[in-house]
Amino acid sequence: MIWSLVNDMKLKGLLNKDTFALIARRYARARKVKEAIDAFEKMENFGLKLELSDFNRLIDVLCKSRHVESTQQVFDKMRKRRFVPDIKSFTILLEGWGQVQNLLKLDEVYREMRDEGFEPDVVTYGIITNTYCKAKRYDDAIELFQEMMSKNFKPSPHIFCTLITGLGSEKRLNEALKFFELSKVSGFAPEAPTYNAVVGAYCCSMRMFDAYRIVDEMRKCGVGPNSRTYDIILHHLVKARRTEEAYSLFQKMSSDQGCEPTVSTYEIMVRMFCNVDRMDMAMRIWDQMKAKGVLPGMHMFSTLINSLCHENMLDDACKYFQEMLDVGIRPPAQMSSNLMRSLTDEGREDTAQVLVQKIEKLRKTPLVG
Repeated sequence: MIWSLVNDMKLKGLLNKDTFALIARRYARARKVKEAIDAFEKMENFGLKLELSDFNRLIDVLCKSRHVESTQQVFDKMRKRRFVPDIKSFTILLEGWGQVQNLLKLDEVYREMRDEGFEPDVVTYGIITNTYCKAKRYDDAIELFQEMMSKNFKPSPHIFCTLITGLGSEKRLNEALKFFELSKVSGFAPEAPTYNAVVGAYCCSMRMFDAYRIVDEMRKCGVGPNSRTYDIILHHLVKARRTEEAYSLFQKMSSDQGCEPTVSTYEIMVRMFCNVDRMDMAMRIWDQMKAKGVLPGMHMFSTLINSLCHENMLDDACKYFQEMLDVGIRPPAQMSSNLMRSLTDEGREDTAQVLVQKIEKLRKTPLVG
């Protein structure tokens, strides 16, 4: 059917390379790799010349759909018979292997790229730095940074941010702060993500006073704070069981311009109060969230409903379960069975049965979009 439509488009003069890119992307997302490759190769059958940019587009689509092994196979096959890859081709592959955390293949492609005469650029360095940091290979990331500097490349704000975040998370605070100072003199204007990375680094070492000091510095520089800044601090306060301080900070958010709580913020707070068995406060936060028009996700519903079951507050648990069904979220099996078991244990089999029927009805409803 799709190719019949493509034929019609050709007859009407509407066909172009974007059409084939769209078809390939849809197939790749549906895990139909062979069909995606076929769509790319069929371009020639419709009078369109295949070029390196089209090949790069194909491997980018496959990589972003996490079919990296298949992408590598296509890359190896195509380069032997028709395309000479450029640095963009190698960069796409590097990013793909980085996303699936296959450092062996990443290093192999990197060596191959250099053997082919392509020197890494800032984008390449950024991809590899990000991968090394995710794999906690921070010394390798720092060595790469030094190599980049020795070649007079100007590190991007993203590279600084990645290094500060990674080193900070490992409590290598002094090293993280050195990169922050380097970022300040690098010639780029201060950015909120970099400052947020520093806030996170201080929080990981529980130097909250310094974290708040950086927030004040953000204000003076006119780059924040933002909701993400607050979420970072709240996460660490909750982790340290500093509940009152976290709630006090949460209450200040709305009065700080550009810092309205997001669904992520509300989830942090609801989970915090659930963990300390303050269901009254968890439900109060939930009501505030709804009043702001923020929609909760499945995990947030699960946290609240499971905690209400644990506290034997079954009427409230049923109320939020019904709310979950009403917005069309299919409840996870474990949470559903937890609620049904709690209801049955309390002799409320009828209520449990009604909810089971509602779940079945929702499951039979076709997904839209």
